[in-house]
Amino acid sequence: MSLKDEGQQTSLLDPPQDDFDNRPLADRLRPQTLAEFVGQDHILGPGKPLTRLSQGGRVHSMILWGPPGTGKTTLARLLANAAGTRLISLSAVLAGVKDVREAVAEAKHYQTQGQSTILFVDEVHRFNKAQQDAFLPHVEQGVVTFIGATTENPSFEVNAALLSRARVYVLRALSPDDLARVAKRGVENLQTHIDADAQDILVDVADGDARRLLNILEIAAQLTDGGISSTVVKEAVGERMRRFDKGGDVFYEQISALHKSVRGSAPDAALYWFCRMLDGGADPRYIGRRLIRMASEEIGNSDPRALQVALDAMSSYERLGSPEGELALGQAVLYLACVPKSNAVYKAFGSAMEFVRGSPSYEVPMHLRNASTSMMKGMGYGDGYRYAHDEDSSEGAYAVGEQYLPVEMTELAFYVPLDAGLESKIKARLESLRGLDREASIEPSGKPSGKREVDE
Repeated sequence: MSLKDEGQQTSLLDPPQDDFDNRPLADRLRPQTLAEFVGQDHILGPGKPLTRLSQGGRVHSMILWGPPGTGKTTLARLLANAAGTRLISLSAVLAGVKDVREAVAEAKHYQTQGQSTILFVDEVHRFNKAQQDAFLPHVEQGVVTFIGATTENPSFEVNAALLSRARVYVLRALSPDDLARVAKRGVENLQTHIDADAQDILVDVADGDARRLLNILEIAAQLTDGGISSTVVKEAVGERMRRFDKGGDVFYEQISALHKSVRGSAPDAALYWFCRMLDGGADPRYIGRRLIRMASEEIGNSDPRALQVALDAMSSYERLGSPEGELALGQAVLYLACVPKSNAVYKAFGSAMEFVRGSPSYEVPMHLRNASTSMMKGMGYGDGYRYAHDEDSSEGAYAVGEQYLPVEMTELAFYVPLDAGLESKIKARLESLRGLDREASIEPSGKPSGKREVDE
């Protein structure tokens, strides 16, 4: 069907005229009015934004963002019908700039006849910048009203210029009650019946996706001459796949949940998100790399063994692969979640990097330079350096009062250990050493001795 043909339809929701409707069940049950729409009460309930738009026969440029099977395409069509507006539908998977230009040309033609057009772009996140730019001016000029549908975060996938001209509406995965309503309609359309426990399984495996539910229900009805039992539903489901996208929002939401569960010392939650990611098809190597990061960022010196545990788990997975190696990663997840937490290393590293980037390139003090040649020794390299192991100190191997920063700098405190695990002992030792330094810096007069002079 060409764009022109589709645009000339009085309604994209008109049912086919054939006596036998061989469309998929999900398409046959597509709502014809907003009153039939299931879910999304936060934007479609009484007095909600899209309800008010529909009742007023108006529509503005918008982006519908939500998981698959939540009604984005249907909602766009219903809004177009309510506004009495023509709808041109493009799929970003198949369409290119040429298709966009044809759609705009068609919209301009009908604009001269006083008829407005909605340009609906499904999976708009798959359009690159050039393709999105192709229809941006026509949205600004009012040639078309833009409605985009996406499963990905528009903040990352849609041009800022286009995003600023469209309101984002977030659609949510359907609740079990919503899915039960959809299942009831499907059963009635198929003229069959379904056992209560079978419906519970159906709702569970649908995972918030109405299209998936109806597809499974239709397959189940084809597998039996009688009612639909739980056994039939399980046969229709086949290999269960939960909502997951190896490079999309769900992926990053779940790794964020795993990281925050480890940080929050919640081992059961951490293991849950770890298993969710594995079950959804995440690369265990990616999770392993993130665990290594967590060991330093969230635990650091409060338990230095955490880093080794994470490294060993990654090494074990590389040796064993899946599924055997996944157990080692799971062990690391639990260990990291259970041990004391400290972000002191993470904060110290960040502060030091920020300081270095904003500071001059100070020279290394002469006493810290290595005199590897006689010429360098003659220039004073290494003069005055105190070998810590030769020092007579109550703390052992510590040169009290020795300076290790550039002479232009005062003492810094990037690393501030916390009272957590081993780090509490590190904190006590550093406080003791700093106390010795302070004592050594006080002259008999009671005044600070000032910055140490270095002969060059």
